[in-house]
Amino acid sequence: MTTNPPRGECESREQIAAWQHRRLATLVAEVYGSNRFYTRKFDDARVRAETLSQAELLMALPFTTKQQLAADQDRTPPWGTAYTDALDRYTRYHQTSSTAGLPLRWIDTNDSWQWVIDCWKTVYRAAHVTETDHIFFPFGFGPFLGFWSAFDAGSQIGALCISGGGMSSETRLNLLNTVRPTVVCCTPTYALRLVEVARTTGLADLAASPVHTVIVAGEPGGNIPATRAQIQKGWGARVMDHHGLTEVGPVSFECREMPGALHLNEREFICEVIDPNSSTPVPDGEPGELVLTNLGRTASPVIRYRTRDIVKITRQPCVCGRTLARADGGILSRADDMVCVRGVNVYPTAVEAVIRRFPEVSEYRSTISHRDALLALDIEIELAPNMQGSRKVSTRIGQALREAMDLSVPIRIVEPGTLPRFEMKASRFVIKTPPPVETS
Repeated sequence: MTTNPPRGECESREQIAAWQHRRLATLVAEVYGSNRFYTRKFDDARVRAETLSQAELLMALPFTTKQQLAADQDRTPPWGTAYTDALDRYTRYHQTSSTAGLPLRWIDTNDSWQWVIDCWKTVYRAAHVTETDHIFFPFGFGPFLGFWSAFDAGSQIGALCISGGGMSSETRLNLLNTVRPTVVCCTPTYALRLVEVARTTGLADLAASPVHTVIVAGEPGGNIPATRAQIQKGWGARVMDHHGLTEVGPVSFECREMPGALHLNEREFICEVIDPNSSTPVPDGEPGELVLTNLGRTASPVIRYRTRDIVKITRQPCVCGRTLARADGGILSRADDMVCVRGVNVYPTAVEAVIRRFPEVSEYRSTISHRDALLALDIEIELAPNMQGSRKVSTRIGQALREAMDLSVPIRIVEPGTLPRFEMKASRFVIKTPPPVETS
């Protein structure tokens, strides 16, 4: 597998746009009349694709939200109506991770699943992962798309793929010592967790292992500089970020030449950035909500899908040679995650960006609660075992948060092992709902 960018990723912006519009027209033609969900949406919006120019077509299509898809599945369980082919052609099932409500259930045909795998291959290509690598996946099998697509893509490029499902962190470290992988795929949280376990148990010296690349996804941490630096130091390896969604597919990838930015795979997706409140486009360089249309997953499409992910886009060519749009700083936050605390907009990523600057902290938890009719933020931290004498770290973290967010935050040190650990996506930002008001 070559690691050089394909010619299609280095075309002019005009060529990329023309390619996208041709594929969008094909997608709409294939979906209309076959996919009941989108046929209804297009009819309700009075979209007549055959009467619209390529430039007009995209803007005429209505937005799609996760809430709409969830409501569709509630009305027509279990799959809803957002599939295009006959049900007996579908061979893969996955579901979204969800902390609130039921997850979305998503199915793919063999053809649409191969498209997902091909999108993941772009992640490996940009990370310079080849058939000579051994890729370790230290997390369990489950219905989540990320593991399966990354595993199948790794197998197809000819790499040896090693699953660490159904194992403790200690067992995974022992396996790592035995099989000596060169690439690890996991969440940023679990990459740091394995570093913590390796240090406390002495089971592995990860910085001295053959691992040269850690590909992270599932959380924004991969592009939070302090988090990224901790992972790179702990593993002695390069961190490569990636992002995708179960219902959308593998969207973005990081190149080695431009750390801290995510290329959007515009060969397979149309990427828009809108104001999350007004739904109007925002200029390049301004933060906005990422809206995605997947162009090749025809059997299970999403069209103008509002991801709730906040990004800042640039379309200037990259030093790697790619002309694809880039999300500078990766996924900056989620529109759903912002909480107003005493007049200050607080994002989980902003809190993590501060706390991960302190190597004394092994784990933390932020709690939002109601206090005096207002929302308040409290933070608990665990100190690393060799940092138990660094009690003044709470004062320094509090000062750093005041400087970064203009907010005074109580910091409490808790005993080691008190806070939860995570293998997949972390839940460090806890919102406590107020008790119900009794009525007579």
